[in-house]
Amino acid sequence: MAAKLEIKHLGKRFARNEALRDVNLALAENEFVSLVGVSGCGKSTLLSIVAGLLDYEAGDILIDGAPMEGPGLDRGVVFQSYTLLPWLSARGNVEFALKAAGHKGKAVREIAEEHLALVRLSKFMDAYPHELSGGMKQRVAIARALSYRPKVLLMDEPFGALDAMTRHEMQTLLTGVWEKHRLTVLFVTHDVEEAVYLSDRIVAMTIGPGRIKTEFKVDLPRPRPAGITTSPEFIALQSQVLATIREDLHPDED
Repeated sequence: MAAKLEIKHLGKRFARNEALRDVNLALAENEFVSLVGVSGCGKSTLLSIVAGLLDYEAGDILIDGAPMEGPGLDRGVVFQSYTLLPWLSARGNVEFALKAAGHKGKAVREIAEEHLALVRLSKFMDAYPHELSGGMKQRVAIARALSYRPKVLLMDEPFGALDAMTRHEMQTLLTGVWEKHRLTVLFVTHDVEEAVYLSDRIVAMTIGPGRIKTEFKVDLPRPRPAGITTSPEFIALQSQVLATIREDLHPDED
């Protein structure tokens, strides 16, 4: 069966800097894959290219076997910054995306309310962004990205600006949403514990230029309870991923 998202021999340069070289990665239907690696290894650049927000000089990107051509509704994107429209309510932000995707009439409000309920914001549908906490704003952004049913959800450090307690709450919520919707997710994070907790597979990138270094299969049961982070299997995998990343922090050490 063809991959849902396939990146083939991707290359990207910024002026004299080669940001990505010969990146090859395939994501299966409903697979949750996290990208990890040291700062500057190209994780966010790769995600922005897949989102259609950056061009590239070499390679191909395929979605369901068809070439990707710029931004599209087949991909939903959630960034660390909430990117909500401040003059619209939570419901209005989701409805705005739905109208842009071609939805009309009564269905727009129904779909918006369904997705805000999915991220537990039913009581805050009429609140404006300045009235919401950081975690709530990110929940609106997730609801908006899911509302038009993209084939692939792209997430770039979506919980990086949140405090530890809210971050854990958002991780739990995201796994619940993903298990309900079952869509393909490409997730960028610096937090290895987060990557292990969320993912089916972790892809470690290396620097200078950015390339795929190694992959780790996360063979942990789903759904994943909060206590799984203290299990021997979880800790062992987390240590392996961290060791791989640390090799790029001290490349000259034996």
